[in-house]
Amino acid sequence: MNRFSSLQNALPLSIQEIPVMDLDSWRNEILKICRESKGRLIALFSAPAGKVSRLFGVVGIDQHGELRVGAADLGPNRSYASLTPELPEAHLFERELFEEEGILPEGHPWRKPVRKHETGPEGAYPFYEIAGEEIHEVAVGPVHAGIIEPGHFRFQCHGEKVLHLEIRLGYQHRGVEKLLPKSKPTRRAVLAESVAGDTVVGHALAYAHAIEALAGRSVPQRAKWLRVVVLELERLSNHIGDLGALGADIGFLPASAYFGRLRGEFLNLLMELTGNRYGRSFIRPGGVLTDLSEKKRVDFQRRLAVTSREIREVADLFFSTSSVLARLEHTGLVTREIAQSLGLVGPAARASNLIRDIRHDYPTGAYRFHYIPPVRLTSGDVYARARIRSLEGKRSLEFLEEALKALPPDKIFHLCEGLQASSLVVSLIEGWRGEIAHIAMTDARGEIDRYKIVDPSFHNWMGLSLAMRDGQISDFPLCNKSFNLSYAGHDL
Repeated sequence: MNRFSSLQNALPLSIQEIPVMDLDSWRNEILKICRESKGRLIALFSAPAGKVSRLFGVVGIDQHGELRVGAADLGPNRSYASLTPELPEAHLFERELFEEEGILPEGHPWRKPVRKHETGPEGAYPFYEIAGEEIHEVAVGPVHAGIIEPGHFRFQCHGEKVLHLEIRLGYQHRGVEKLLPKSKPTRRAVLAESVAGDTVVGHALAYAHAIEALAGRSVPQRAKWLRVVVLELERLSNHIGDLGALGADIGFLPASAYFGRLRGEFLNLLMELTGNRYGRSFIRPGGVLTDLSEKKRVDFQRRLAVTSREIREVADLFFSTSSVLARLEHTGLVTREIAQSLGLVGPAARASNLIRDIRHDYPTGAYRFHYIPPVRLTSGDVYARARIRSLEGKRSLEFLEEALKALPPDKIFHLCEGLQASSLVVSLIEGWRGEIAHIAMTDARGEIDRYKIVDPSFHNWMGLSLAMRDGQISDFPLCNKSFNLSYAGHDL
């Protein structure tokens, strides 16, 4: 059999139904799906299979809302022909396999550590260097002049022009993927929502969908709607916060202050609904843990209507000011071709004319009943990545207005226990940064024995690096904030 098995988002598949192919056939099938069916790589990982290691490839065909999965067993030399030369979006997955599992992607052009620094399989971290009398190097981090996570940025420059930016991460590596299968079920949900501190809801929901699928358990309709309410509030708080941060970076303080206050409005709504400003301990497999009273629902609608008007006013000011546009336009360009070849996701992809939105392509929960049209821009610069946040915020507010009206009278939680044995599930959620993937596999006893997480930042960090190429080093704060990627989400 040379064809991968088809599966749907957040629906389980028996591991016995996943074809185990020879390595060449497995590799060729991934390339064929990506080339002929316009597929893209969702995840690439390994798992034990008896005495051998088994490679799994998950590919998404967005236009059909279809996922495909196939496997191949590694031989004694634990190597295979790299996908990266023909499929650049595989580069980081293959580097991760080499670093974490010692699986060699032969022919990979840049086999550098992903998270480990001085103890990678090939020794010390080999920074890329450019030689020349007028070339100079600028190193930033990992300790930064602000309350942010650690990451190291090394610029190779000619004058103010950036020839190459290399990003080294790994300072936040906590071993989340290995902790999840070993932890008690009640602890797993806490770990999942701790993957990235600003994406609590997105990761918690991806985990809940995976467990519910394996348990064969439905969720009350009211819980489905409450879940998307908090997911969109999380999206709004971060999008609006990013616009405020961009305003600060270019010295446009009126918008910075106003957007900052508005971000607080959404965090306050999250606090009132969930008991936590970031939505912790709200979503659990089986539903949600707190409800929204009728009085609060009406109050939420009123406050969101006021906030919507205020956002529109300050966004109109921000995006019509000539000094703002002069700083944002034509800065940090990422073309559609680059975005596609790197496998970018979320607003970063959509700002480069590449429509990828899980809510549209692989809808689950309440998104199956309410359509959110994706927003797409074409310029691929800082302006587009900023503007798309404003436009998506508007769509989220419109969705919330309908979602709060549609809340059905129902329970908010069903007990969710007992997982289907020898099964795999792929759970995809459109977080505010983009596609979140949680992949869970169970053994013959119904216990989770492999859990794979792909945060959207894992796909997008290289996009930031290329956005800086041939730009000015003074553009870095803007480019960095326009992506606003997670260090912890990448490091896991």
